[in-house]
Amino acid sequence: MEKDVVVFGMGRFGRSVALQLEANGCKVLAVDTNEEKVQSVSEYVTAAVCAPATDEEAMEELGIRNFDTAIIAIGHNLEASILVTMWCKENGVRHVIVKAFDELQGKVLKKVGADDVIFPEYEMGKRLANNLTLNNISNAIEITDDYSVGEITPPGKWIGKEIKNLKLREQYRINIIAIKHGHYTEMNPTSDYVIKNNDLIVLLGSNDMLKKLVSQIKK
Repeated sequence: MEKDVVVFGMGRFGRSVALQLEANGCKVLAVDTNEEKVQSVSEYVTAAVCAPATDEEAMEELGIRNFDTAIIAIGHNLEASILVTMWCKENGVRHVIVKAFDELQGKVLKKVGADDVIFPEYEMGKRLANNLTLNNISNAIEITDDYSVGEITPPGKWIGKEIKNLKLREQYRINIIAIKHGHYTEMNPTSDYVIKNNDLIVLLGSNDMLKKLVSQIKK
């Protein structure tokens, strides 16, 4: 669905969000007080404007009240984040998402009307830690606090075996949800699928059990 989204703050996080939203088919207005940052995204988004997000007159002129979603990624300036959040909610922006750096900031932003508060540094830190811990599993993506999806190259002892004989579900409560082989991906492979050389196995399981599986593979 096409959406009109305004993104305040063209730091690394705000910029990446703005560019990806535009690539996903949204109409994006990028706002920042730094002219150089505005210029760097201007050709990739629907519109980019150099303006102070805390200037209510500027917000009115930009028609911010007509946007479906506002993403506030201003940075460490908590006061500015609060003011912009309040203005957006008071003027009818349906969904306001705000970047915060810690739980205290998050609580304050929720109090003043933010619909969602995100902690990108915290989330990236967790993802990095999980990827380092699950160090035989690549592209690990956390889907809840306790469960992840990741890819693994099968150890030699798996080659030539049917999935059911690996007993991953029985021993680790881990499911194989896909097998990648070259350019082909088999989703939900059957239990009699035979593991081949150059397969890449996509696993779903709890972080604890994925770590346990990795430790067993290494032995």
